[in-house]
Amino acid sequence: MPLTKEPDPPERGVPTSDLTAGEREGEHRTRRKWSARRITAALVAAVILVAAVAALVDVVAVRVGRPAAAWRRHLADGLATRPVDDVWMLTGAAVAAAVGVWLIVLALTPGQRRWLPLRSPAGCPRFRAFVDRNSAALLLRDAAMRVPGVGAAHVLVGRHRIKARADVRFRDPRQVKDDLTAVLDEERNRLALARPPRIAVRARRRTR
Repeated sequence: MPLTKEPDPPERGVPTSDLTAGEREGEHRTRRKWSARRITAALVAAVILVAAVAALVDVVAVRVGRPAAAWRRHLADGLATRPVDDVWMLTGAAVAAAVGVWLIVLALTPGQRRWLPLRSPAGCPRFRAFVDRNSAALLLRDAAMRVPGVGAAHVLVGRHRIKARADVRFRDPRQVKDDLTAVLDEERNRLALARPPRIAVRARRRTR
């Protein structure tokens, strides 16, 4: 569970159905953790650097009296002679557009989908904390296994929904489902998630 202290950006309020009155007054929403995109940034920088160095070296070579590189002559001739509706021109334009859209999406989305933001404590709006989805799922699964009648449980935590599946060894599956929903709801509230996901429970009697 990483903890950071950063300026608290303006955010929308926490849903009133998931917080008590004291929590609404004393706690703040925390946005998702933004990814640094180090690998993507390094790849883009490397491509630009290689292209810029190759072009610069070739321009310097031409300035000192040497012929232009074959790749640059071939590229210039192709751009000058090929029509706009050429297959290679359209393919190159499509690839460039796809890469551009991909980079824009990366720039405008936070990423780090496996981290769930927690509510900031009272008086510390700049204090930010996050919990890993798998860790939250393990906590909820342990809570589900404490429900009488549950023989096995599987919990999957998403950004908007918590899906729980339980095998019932004894008791009425409907009663087990109600108890399991209540236990998971209590355990979810203990996690103090900034955006508490909805809980979906499915209980079935184990046949073997």
